[in-house]
Amino acid sequence: MSVFRRRRRTEAEEAAESRPEGPESGTTDGADEGPAGGTDETDGDGADYFDEEWDRSEGPWDVSERPGTDGYVDLGGLRLQGRDGMELRLELDEATGAVSSATVQLGASAVQLQAFAAPRSEGIWVEIREEIREGISRQGGQVDEVPGAFGRELIARIPARSPDGRTGHTAARFVGVDGPRWFLRAVFSGEAVHKPKAAEDLEAAVRGLVVVRGPEAMAPRELLPLRLPEAAPQPTSADDESLSHDDLRPFERGPEITEVR
Repeated sequence: MSVFRRRRRTEAEEAAESRPEGPESGTTDGADEGPAGGTDETDGDGADYFDEEWDRSEGPWDVSERPGTDGYVDLGGLRLQGRDGMELRLELDEATGAVSSATVQLGASAVQLQAFAAPRSEGIWVEIREEIREGISRQGGQVDEVPGAFGRELIARIPARSPDGRTGHTAARFVGVDGPRWFLRAVFSGEAVHKPKAAEDLEAAVRGLVVVRGPEAMAPRELLPLRLPEAAPQPTSADDESLSHDDLRPFERGPEITEVR
């Protein structure tokens, strides 16, 4: 049974917006421009896109590496393997109705997923890690960079304020994967932030993802289009309050609607 509900954003979700901050491209004509603005013609075989301490030999996959995805949930730019007990929440932009991200929940843990276009010549996770660190630090939070299951990742304590005005912190774990002409960001919350055993099934779900970059010209850091899976119900309105806090620059997002599958 599927239920849609409207709710406030959580801290980890506010920290994962529809487009990572960085220099604006200004045009989509020069698809996959490098940092200097020039178009890089390097072949996209995936060899040069790996994190300095981790590679994609066990996933996530480019669609060219996993063309057969029967049984996967097709979300457009992402294809996801279903798992027992999994809940899938799709966040929508109220103004456009476009899907901005997908969140997988298993038990007391969740991971929010987004994929973006990236330059041909190099990965962008190193740069984005620093932007996340700076944005959270400006809000008075704490960020540690640590080795993890996907290479270098960030563990953050983010200032939070509940609806009744109480203040505290919430924990989030930021993971990035550089692929051929795409970048995948995964934001873990709940027990998966600090408990390796609790994170295992969600990490396996991330490794099993297939990213569909497509041949279209896209500016670096542009969100890969996502969509509702076939036969998804239309949203209805219900209120669900959760912790909220001031917007975490460099991340910005608008209102959202969430599907629980």
